[in-house]
Amino acid sequence: MSQWYAELNGVEFFFLICAVIGAVFVVLRLVLLFIGIETDISGDMDIQLDEIDIHHVDSDVGFKLLSLQSLSAFLLMFGLVGFALYNENREGILISLSGAVAAGLTAVWSIGKLFSLFEKLQSTGTIDLQNALKAEGKVYLDIPENGTGRVLIHIQNRLREYDARAADNKGLKTGEPIRVVQVQGNLLVVEKI
Repeated sequence: MSQWYAELNGVEFFFLICAVIGAVFVVLRLVLLFIGIETDISGDMDIQLDEIDIHHVDSDVGFKLLSLQSLSAFLLMFGLVGFALYNENREGILISLSGAVAAGLTAVWSIGKLFSLFEKLQSTGTIDLQNALKAEGKVYLDIPENGTGRVLIHIQNRLREYDARAADNKGLKTGEPIRVVQVQGNLLVVEKI
């Protein structure tokens, strides 16, 4: 091992150090992710401030690209590809350096694309009750005459239970099929199918 280490020149050593630093951060991040300590940070403060304005500002693409993941991926790929290219072509430090930078930038770009794809998978989970119009379902709890009961309807790919009243103010029994004809706040107006 020491003989191999002693044979490294300055360029090889530089690429190897970059790869090791990047690999340490990637492995550390994976270990923390697997044991569940990824980004859970809690704290307690007791501060009394008068007249302070704090605004939440959305980050732009620059900050998404410059993250710990992307920097560690850049270092890892820069070091590995640079080391491999330099060992293949000893007289071309420019070739190995440009290949290493290209590999590092490709890793950063890939991480950025991956995060943007993950953001597209995000959903608020909020149900818009107006989407319940014309939805079909069934009575869950009896709807008495001039009263309210409960209905089950499929809305936004979910089976939900809502308060409802009959459109004709006649009672509906449990299990009867219904269709939503109107939404009044959080109350559905339904008719028998």
